[in-house]
Amino acid sequence: MLPKFLFADNSQFSTELVYVVHTEKPRCIIQCGIEDFDDDNQIFWIDEEPSPEDIEELLDMARDFYEATLDNEDELEEYDD
Repeated sequence: MLPKFLFADNSQFSTELVYVVHTEKPRCIIQCGIEDFDDDNQIFWIDEEPSPEDIEELLDMARDFYEATLDNEDELEEYDD
């Protein structure tokens, strides 16, 4: 079973953007800034776009995932040092 969210980058072409991929319906890819989830925010829908209320809830969950992922990376870097 796939995780609900995946963290992705395209650093060969854009070092300022990362992506949060939502693997459950409504599936989408959320483009966001490397420093702030809300920077350069754009949603690419794979499935039909849901209601505005559902989009808001999805973005809140994606933001939580994004922040937890970056916090975890920071902790791993500190551990390696």
